[in-house]
Amino acid sequence: MIDFVQNTVDGIMFGSSYALLAIGFTIVFGVLRRINLAFGASIMLGAYAGTWLHVHYQVNVLVVALTTLVCTVLAGIYVERLCFRAIRRDAALASMVSSFVIWMQLEEAAVHLLPERTYAFPSFFVAGSFELGPFLFRGEQTTMLVLAALMVGALHLLLRHTRFGLALRAVSESPRAAAYMGIDTAWVMLCAFALVSLVGGVAGFAILATDEQITPFFGLWATFKGLIAMMLGGMGSLPGAVLGGLLLGVIEAHAQWYLGNEYKDLSAYLLLFAMLVLRPGGILGQRIHGREALAFRRV
Repeated sequence: MIDFVQNTVDGIMFGSSYALLAIGFTIVFGVLRRINLAFGASIMLGAYAGTWLHVHYQVNVLVVALTTLVCTVLAGIYVERLCFRAIRRDAALASMVSSFVIWMQLEEAAVHLLPERTYAFPSFFVAGSFELGPFLFRGEQTTMLVLAALMVGALHLLLRHTRFGLALRAVSESPRAAAYMGIDTAWVMLCAFALVSLVGGVAGFAILATDEQITPFFGLWATFKGLIAMMLGGMGSLPGAVLGGLLLGVIEAHAQWYLGNEYKDLSAYLLLFAMLVLRPGGILGQRIHGREALAFRRV
């Protein structure tokens, strides 16, 4: 029982990083009803830019963090301009395919920036751990969980208690009606992508600072984990994204402990398959899924 609880705690802590990645996908899907496949590659390019400064100029970790965030936001704006602004809202498939092309482009740019397979990433968190009864808490994972909670709380306040959040929710419901009300929908979508990229940059930096290394597979990994967590929790649901990320972390932690490391990712894919079969809308997204199905039948 102690091992079970310990694995659950570890899974929740690392699942907080999955939750931040899922939030990025959820906000874009909630506003545009599209999936941004270049999200993980944008984070990877920002992280590679920060790593490049660290490798060549030995800058401190705060400069690496700032560079990662700024370059991730710029990459996100680049994706928005090419894949979402330039393509009609009703051409969801075209925008998703174009974001896949930009994904490849951003990854190639990152690999050309740093051509080796693996690079050291500076650690940001204070090393060490503490015990609470029979349970062990790693310092960097605890810090990541606290950081995720603070960011989720800040996003909730932003979306529910600010004029920008009201405008963003209005655009997500009906862009045409929002435009008639005087909302600059193009500006709102640009800010939404910048916000999403900022959240992704924070998540990517926290994950890499914990692992203390970066590889060319990070973009693919971030894309898969964020998408799986979003679909588990419910597409379009912000609380669902958080819950999906935490659930994914817990399932992977238990699979790694009881079955072995080689079954860690397989357990995530099996969980997603079961969720899509039994509850296609996700844990908290069933209402959204049902509403869209009803609208489709009416049309």
